[in-house]
Amino acid sequence: MTKNMLVVYYSWTNGNTRKIAEQLAAACGADLERIDTVVPYPDDYDATVSQAQDEVNAGFKPEIKALEHDLANYDVVAIGTPTWWYTMAPAVKTFISNANWEGKTVVAFSTSAGWPGSTNRDIQNAAIGAATTMPSLEVTFDSSGGTEQKTPQADVDAWIAAVKESLD
Repeated sequence: MTKNMLVVYYSWTNGNTRKIAEQLAAACGADLERIDTVVPYPDDYDATVSQAQDEVNAGFKPEIKALEHDLANYDVVAIGTPTWWYTMAPAVKTFISNANWEGKTVVAFSTSAGWPGSTNRDIQNAAIGAATTMPSLEVTFDSSGGTEQKTPQADVDAWIAAVKESLD
């Protein structure tokens, strides 16, 4: 039996997380949805970095917009996030804490500038009640906050193939 999959992601500036989410969704025939905060983060990089550090340190969960897709219709949910201060972005924390993970399979993936911290493990641990987790992926981009992917595309492709195979 083929499992239904939803790829949910948060991406702020360069679209690095979106890039990986789109590749995964396309290869797996999955639905794709972006997490958006009700109050957007500042456009200024430094202001957002400062705000993000404060929010992560405080355990803050910003209000997010409602998703168009109902998680109840999916067996597998892939969750993607940029790494903010060694963990998931606060918007992803909100998404995970608001969802029912009973019986779901969770696939975590994250993007970073080389300091992934415990992001993927934090996602898996936060999805309380999930039936199982699949291997996660950390994708590194250049350390200047840019869009140059440092993780070999072959590694990303191999992870995507393993996720796709597990859906059958």
